[in-house]
Amino acid sequence: PENIRSIFREIMSACLSLEKRLRVTCLGPLGTFSHQAVREQFGAATEVIPVSSIAGAFDEVECGRADYAVVPVENSTEGTVAATLDRFVASPLAIKAEVQLRIEQCLLASDGRAEDLRRIVSHPQSLGQCRQWLSQHLPRLPLIEAASNAQAAIMARDEAHVGAIAGRVCAEEYGLKILAANIQDQKHNCTRFLVLGLDGPSRVSGDDKTSLLLALPHKAGALHRVLKPFADNNVSIGTIESRPLKERAWEYLFFLDLVGHAEEPNVARALAAVKRRCLRLKVLGSYPAAPGPL
Repeated sequence: PENIRSIFREIMSACLSLEKRLRVTCLGPLGTFSHQAVREQFGAATEVIPVSSIAGAFDEVECGRADYAVVPVENSTEGTVAATLDRFVASPLAIKAEVQLRIEQCLLASDGRAEDLRRIVSHPQSLGQCRQWLSQHLPRLPLIEAASNAQAAIMARDEAHVGAIAGRVCAEEYGLKILAANIQDQKHNCTRFLVLGLDGPSRVSGDDKTSLLLALPHKAGALHRVLKPFADNNVSIGTIESRPLKERAWEYLFFLDLVGHAEEPNVARALAAVKRRCLRLKVLGSYPAAPGPL
């Protein structure tokens, strides 16, 4: 199934580019896992606009310079991405789709073998994710931190005997050789990305999610009263996350992922009841559930 999805993704990407080439923004530079998520969702015929921050990705779509943004929202080991959740509070963008990407780290170099390397460069998070593998296979090499995996890949491309830890897209983007693949210590490390846009709502697919933002009164039992309509209408909650309100100390917003589309009757009934019990309800989008980590 994964191979079939890849084939049809590229066919659709090529066909769409004949009508209008999509412009999609993501956290850069090129070669990051965000860039890989763009390719998994939209194919290789898409024009990718790398930006330096998650807020910048929101801005590109809000200002009309890009059609869609792809931003990380949750990692299976590190938890939610606060910068993405916080920006939803005032943004007009809606969630159009999600991508679950398996984070596979590789050891890259311009040439040679792993035994020929003299230092390893990568983002601190990637170095930490591969610490056991590095201590077992390359225990004597110094580990150098870089601003991003893509920057590390550029260093490996331009300097001899330098190895970079990054994804496969970095190897393709910067012409590097993969010396070792899948070297992360946690083999099931996945990141969930959201596709954001300004166009109309997605149709019911039969396997959907709905994401919400809720503001509650600061009263005992407020969260219980808001969550009860979901149970009453047989709506499953996949994720719930709290974030502090920037305007008022010690008050919080809640982000929820529901199973189902906002137009399905049971979800619609639950949302109508919830709206009467909270200070603010914002539907961030209903969208097809991702098939699983790619």
